[in-house]
Amino acid sequence: MANQNNIPSVLSMITELVKIPSVSSTLPSCDMGNIRVIEQLAMWLEPLGFQVKIQPIVGHKDKANLIATLGTGSGGLVLAGHTDTVPFNESLWQSDPFVLTERDSKLYGLGSTDMKGFFAIAIEALQPFLGKPLKAPLIILATADEESSMDGARSLVQADVSGARYAVVGEPTGLKPMRAHKGIVMKGITIKGRSGHSSNPLLGNNAMDAMHEVMSGLIQLRQELALKYQHPGFSVPTPTMNFGCIHGGDNPNRICGQCELHFDIRTTPGMDNDELDTLIQKILTPVAERRAINIGLRALMPGLAAYEEPADSELVTLVEQLTGQPAGTVGFATEAPFFQQLGMQTIVMGPGSIDQAHQPDEFMALDQIQPSIDVLRSMIKRFCA
Repeated sequence: MANQNNIPSVLSMITELVKIPSVSSTLPSCDMGNIRVIEQLAMWLEPLGFQVKIQPIVGHKDKANLIATLGTGSGGLVLAGHTDTVPFNESLWQSDPFVLTERDSKLYGLGSTDMKGFFAIAIEALQPFLGKPLKAPLIILATADEESSMDGARSLVQADVSGARYAVVGEPTGLKPMRAHKGIVMKGITIKGRSGHSSNPLLGNNAMDAMHEVMSGLIQLRQELALKYQHPGFSVPTPTMNFGCIHGGDNPNRICGQCELHFDIRTTPGMDNDELDTLIQKILTPVAERRAINIGLRALMPGLAAYEEPADSELVTLVEQLTGQPAGTVGFATEAPFFQQLGMQTIVMGPGSIDQAHQPDEFMALDQIQPSIDVLRSMIKRFCA
């Protein structure tokens, strides 16, 4: 039988998790591993009777997922979150980002709300069920690199969550259930022309001129996508395309020899991310042929599908009853699509606010903790006990 006395308090657990740096970033100079956070969670869960599996992320040093399972059977519940944080600028913080600091009824610390605090709340919520037989498994799942590549969630397979039918992704939503979010595709277009003296355009092949034509085509595609796809559940109901940065040339009196554009597309549920490559390529190919210029298209990161859980699903109905709030949508992306792909009904719901995430002085309000424990405890009772 598990010894519940060994479980630290919620505040102690959040303190310990915040104390461990686990920044993930697309910039190698900022990137670090999450293995120490995973090992800390394992140290708490294994003595409680969980079967703990630490899954290294292939090709990433000191990065891993944790799959901790209590009980057996089918129809169980996954409580999932990511263990990494975004990079930070310590000079903009009023207190040490790695020291959980309480003031004004808030807990300040990097990852306090996004989303290390969720694990402490989940462990507190499961205490009444320790040492008792469960009809279905309870799985605590902690991933790596959600804030950068989502490689942790991408590496999960059905066997890792066997027996589970329902999943809660504990991102900060103020404990309001969210049943949909947009997907994201990030692309880079590189055009390689030929430089030369600007006094005679025939001496070169201007990559910036070609990029102007490419961008005109992309703007037209953006308008077509907005007309074709509508989702009234979102504050911005259509797909969006944002031109994020462009670089090209080196001097005003020199024909631009190379130009590069980075942009993203936020897709609505029902869109096929792979189809976008075909649509974009239909814009690029004629420009390249007409101008006899080299145009390359590449993914800046693996795409993430849009996510939507049906409004009448069993899980959505339950969380609406437990929270007293209708399920909504969010603009930010999560790991929810991966759990859906593994066959689970999935909801995004957790303590804290996304408004505090990725900000200096990130915090979780103290009054979010007990209601979150109560909701998770009710879900465990419904699906596992």
